[in-house]
Amino acid sequence: MPAVAIPLAGLTVIATLIGGQIALRLSHTLPTVIALTGGVVVAVALFDVLPEGIDNVGDTDRATALVAVGFLAFFFAERALVLHHRDDPDEARAHHRVGVFGALGLSIHSFIDGLGIGLAFGLDAATGFLVFVAVVSHDFADGLNTVSFVMSQSGDRRQATRWLRIDALAPLLGAIVGSVLTVSDQTLGYILCLYSGFFLYMGATDLLPEAHAHASWQKVGLTASGFAAIFAITRVAGI
Repeated sequence: MPAVAIPLAGLTVIATLIGGQIALRLSHTLPTVIALTGGVVVAVALFDVLPEGIDNVGDTDRATALVAVGFLAFFFAERALVLHHRDDPDEARAHHRVGVFGALGLSIHSFIDGLGIGLAFGLDAATGFLVFVAVVSHDFADGLNTVSFVMSQSGDRRQATRWLRIDALAPLLGAIVGSVLTVSDQTLGYILCLYSGFFLYMGATDLLPEAHAHASWQKVGLTASGFAAIFAITRVAGI
């Protein structure tokens, strides 16, 4: 359903740009916002993407193994691309291209997000919409993360803005590619299981720890609200 998937992917461009602008202007609000998006991303993985993946794969053991592969793949990719560099700021700047590789990794990740939208709409509209909800929530955080990462490594506002634009366009390109691909239900199930592993990693290690580094009941409530909203949507949609 390219006519639906591609326009929705266009909204992820806007979400990424908004997230980046917030990072540039209102950095003190980031953990509170990410508390909600983290809950949304993990809930979509658990309540929609994973069940659909298991149904299409037809083998629970194989499906859960693929989830683990997806989780570990993104873990190793982040390590390789230095998305979670833990050096002190002065020491980190001594590592050439750290900011560039980090932003590139986030942009590749955003492309995969868009690919997931295109492929999910090939399964059915309800799954496609819920994958879109997770992607638009996570890409909002991606905009935050891209700007924050580049700024923390180089302090270069123009470089951060340039990578924000690249990251924003990546999911749209991914959705276009995903919409024209033709795959079997079983192959799509494999992809959805891998994708649920990506989502679980994103939420559990990227978003929620950052959001709850300084815990508050407000953040706890936002995370729980994200879970509850997606649970309700899946039940209303009959998934």
